[in-house]
Amino acid sequence: MSAVAHDHDLSHDHEQEHHHKDTFISKYIFSYDHKMISKQYLITALVMGIIGIGMSLLFRIQLAWPEESFKVFQIFLGDKMAPGGVMKNDAYLALVTIHGTIMVFFVLTQGLSGTFSNLLIPLQIGARDMASGFMNMLSFWMFFLSSVIMISSLFVESGPASAGWTIYPPLSALPQAIPGSGMGMTLWLVSMAIFIASSAMGSLNYVVTVLNLRTKGMTMTRLPLTIWTFFITAVIGIVSFPVLLSAALLLIFDRSFGTSFFLSDIFISGEVLHNQGGSPVLFEHLFWFLGHPEVYIVILPAMGIVSEVMATNSRKPIFGYRAMITSILAIAFLSTIVWGHHMFVSGMNPFLGSVFTFTTLLIAIPSAVKAFNWITTLWKGNLQLNPAMLFSIGMVSTFISGGLTGIILGDSTLDINVHDTYFVIAHFHLVMGISALYGMFAGIYHWFPKMFGRMLNKNLGYIHFWVTAICAYGVFFPMHFIGMAGLPRRYYTNTNFPLFDDLQDVNVLITMFALIGAAFQLVFLWNFIYSIFYGQKATQNPWKSNTLEWTTPVEHIHGNWPGEIPEVHRWPYDYSKPGHELDYVPQTVPMKEGEEVLNH
Repeated sequence: MSAVAHDHDLSHDHEQEHHHKDTFISKYIFSYDHKMISKQYLITALVMGIIGIGMSLLFRIQLAWPEESFKVFQIFLGDKMAPGGVMKNDAYLALVTIHGTIMVFFVLTQGLSGTFSNLLIPLQIGARDMASGFMNMLSFWMFFLSSVIMISSLFVESGPASAGWTIYPPLSALPQAIPGSGMGMTLWLVSMAIFIASSAMGSLNYVVTVLNLRTKGMTMTRLPLTIWTFFITAVIGIVSFPVLLSAALLLIFDRSFGTSFFLSDIFISGEVLHNQGGSPVLFEHLFWFLGHPEVYIVILPAMGIVSEVMATNSRKPIFGYRAMITSILAIAFLSTIVWGHHMFVSGMNPFLGSVFTFTTLLIAIPSAVKAFNWITTLWKGNLQLNPAMLFSIGMVSTFISGGLTGIILGDSTLDINVHDTYFVIAHFHLVMGISALYGMFAGIYHWFPKMFGRMLNKNLGYIHFWVTAICAYGVFFPMHFIGMAGLPRRYYTNTNFPLFDDLQDVNVLITMFALIGAAFQLVFLWNFIYSIFYGQKATQNPWKSNTLEWTTPVEHIHGNWPGEIPEVHRWPYDYSKPGHELDYVPQTVPMKEGEEVLNH
């Protein structure tokens, strides 16, 4: 034992020595420290988020006032895509495609998993760092490279990819199909291939770290729910992302080497192409086999963050800890067998449709368990309504309201009526997009003191939450109604259809809410950037929380704890426990004799 302690001291001295020798490049750029890498992920995701939201504003303006001239189009899109300030249909398709890609993969996937898995896994399980610091650093820089390639596709001569974020063939498989099928589409595929490699490296690192590097006493049933969700998210990513990589590689073969995996009987301008025997439906199967687990890769980390923030700010143990873990595992399993509900109108066998309907409706059960457990955690709690808590409650609201419409879309007979209308957009933006963003904001407000050693301004946080909450519902709630009225998605103007003239006012209303909501994200950005440098200095445990990350010093050191790693004696949700003076009992406090163990 003494030899181990001696080795530990030596390694710690070496760490301290290494810490002092850090150059700017090794500390802030090619850093192995998981805390620095998490900041790199967060800041990259925020920049990508600004670009993605900016694109959505451009196409919302186009939908509200079609065929009108706007100076802003000319500034951002140039004369080729917006001659005289009037947006062309190619430009609209390109904006929709890149907006969807950026928000789903680059903001929500890595903004949540990359940021918070990196920050919290070593800190909350009691580890010095990730299992492989080098692989962790490499995974971020591959993500950064894929971001740069995706953005660079906006500047190629023929324009960026324009086949929708789902890039269905034949638009994505034939370079000559439309302007956006050329070089921009190739860059999209290269970017996604690098992104998937980055994601796989990150996920393997998270899984190994959780399984192998937990501190003494940190059993799996003493892990915070955040760690459970990051762990299961990484497992889903390892299982499903390679399938999208195979689809992307086969698509590259079809585009560049004359194969016919996804193409058959194609005519372009009267010319018969040689492709025979492929099927675009095969691509749909491969894409959605990732595409649906991807929804949970995005939403599960948000669920974990919300569970942690709610327990801390309700000053109550999380309700149904083991039921929460079981529901996470059930969601992970079911998420891989529901992909066909995206394909009810693809000509799929109706019997297969009924199977996918059954599995899709089944996944509502573990989702409902989580919703009820959050509501019960809030019930009769001593609620601390800080911005992180408000965003957590907002996430439960959008998850429930968005999830209810999923029951309609999960039923093959009902889905056919609203498929490819704005009803679908309303559903997945609420249940996945807004809910995940709320989880991300909750995490930023809650762990900002841990990341930067300073506090965010609470009053600006309140303004940010209330305006965002009102505008998010203002944008996506009316979309359900125009979707039920039949308004199709991905049309850059509906002026050719007199049937939809009456819906134009709703489109204007949605766009106004979108513009206001986006403008108030600048309040958050200002708060974020200003507080990094000038925010109020954070205390070691500002939220009086139980988990291990609040036992580390405010000043970051590579290795997290200056001395021994603390030992864990209890689960992380001992709030307001009878027999203790304070209303929180950190995981490092030993059990008293005869103390009741709540979580067993």
